[in-house]
Amino acid sequence: MMAVLLASTSAARCTILKAAGVEFETQSPVVDEEAAKTSLAVEGLNPRDMADALAEMKALKVSRRSGGLVIGADQTLDLDGALIDKAPTMLAARERLLVLRGRRHKLHSAVVVALDGVVIWRQVETATLTMRSFSDVFLDQYLAAEGDEVLRCVGCYRLEGQGAQLFERIDGDYFSILGLPLLGLLDLLRRYGALTP
Repeated sequence: MMAVLLASTSAARCTILKAAGVEFETQSPVVDEEAAKTSLAVEGLNPRDMADALAEMKALKVSRRSGGLVIGADQTLDLDGALIDKAPTMLAARERLLVLRGRRHKLHSAVVVALDGVVIWRQVETATLTMRSFSDVFLDQYLAAEGDEVLRCVGCYRLEGQGAQLFERIDGDYFSILGLPLLGLLDLLRRYGALTP
């Protein structure tokens, strides 16, 4: 079988691939994401295209030094066209959720696969999520229950956890919301002999 490398150390992405029965190794792409985002913003990329560019950057970085199919992935949060980054502190997470409360935002999840230093496949999925107008009391209870885990998520929520209670409506692919558009990726892995057809 063709070897598969995930150019990420994201626990969520690893969990998704393992649960789907994909055998893979992980390798950090060693990409300065903040510098890359700044550069891409100067180039005028919108949040969707930025997710795609970052996923490609990660896949190519690892593919140039390793064999096999290399999966790069990234996710951006788009609030009315503005890129929203991960919150650095719990106080910032609380402020972020207050900004998102009662509003609609988009999550752009990109996955790029490279082989021998060349991109062979890509997909970007966009989900639209509408947060409910939750109370301040609920918000404080939520943050206390989830703790620092919210700092690992661009929107300060984990849909697979208590973060589901933040929403009144979600339109989009579940796996993409978690950070890895999966079904098209599985098809690609089967076509290249990394999974049984």
